[in-house]
Amino acid sequence: MYYGEAQTMEAIASTLSVSRSTVSRMLRDAREAGLVQITLRPPEAHRVEELSRRISRQYGVQVHVVPAAPSTDERERLNMVAETGAALLDEMLEPGTTLGVAWGTTMAALLGMVRTRPVPGLRIVQLNGAINVEGSGLTYIATVLARAATRWDATVHQFPVPAFFDYPATREAMWRERSVQRVREVQRQATVAVFSVGAFDAEVPSHVYTHNYLTEDDLHSLRADGAVGDVCTVFLRADGGHRDIAMNARGSGTSPDQLSRIPRRLLVASGSRKALPLRAALRAGVATDVVVDEVTAAYLLALR
Repeated sequence: MYYGEAQTMEAIASTLSVSRSTVSRMLRDAREAGLVQITLRPPEAHRVEELSRRISRQYGVQVHVVPAAPSTDERERLNMVAETGAALLDEMLEPGTTLGVAWGTTMAALLGMVRTRPVPGLRIVQLNGAINVEGSGLTYIATVLARAATRWDATVHQFPVPAFFDYPATREAMWRERSVQRVREVQRQATVAVFSVGAFDAEVPSHVYTHNYLTEDDLHSLRADGAVGDVCTVFLRADGGHRDIAMNARGSGTSPDQLSRIPRRLLVASGSRKALPLRAALRAGVATDVVVDEVTAAYLLALR
């Protein structure tokens, strides 16, 4: 009568022929017994729920929008999204999981926030090569994966090949090597994958665009082919297509076609300039679950 019909205590007391203090005590007892639970909805709750619902309906994915005021800076939003992504990834991991990880700025932040707990039989496999012309990429990803492996008591399968080969023929020759085939087979056995999207001009720079992985000629070629960003260092056009982008013939990353065969695929993205590559990734069908900050979610839905 009080919560469901919005009757006053005085009206309820009159109807039940009891005192007002009795009604007050009954309401208090109901809360203490758990029969009544009161929750507070922050002002942003409706906004993020509506954004989640619209993105989910449009792209057929499970969406987690992280509340973030427009005044929040990009680094803060990245950390908030990484924290939410780490918690969601933790829920996906169970004994015997093979986890595919694509390296990058967002993944480094996320894996640095996962909670420490043993996951029996967990294997972590690198989804894209990391070596660049300076050779520094392998050390970077090895450190990131080793940190996560320590927290989960997991084994790591590195993918010690270049992020981008100089020639497509070199990649095809490398793919015939048994040691590489072994890692690629583990990639195919992945049951969970976690990755982000890369953007050419992200506010928090995407690792692949700022650490000598791409030459000026590469960037010119990508723009000429209409690329708007990448997933697992496989470049996408705005419509989600990737097959006719020349750079992809030289890349070592897991393709959208391969990703789509992994049962759970968590895409974590933050930054308004990642809205366009995020839409491309969703159109390519690479994700089953998405974590995105509120500002980026709004930019995504505003794209035409």
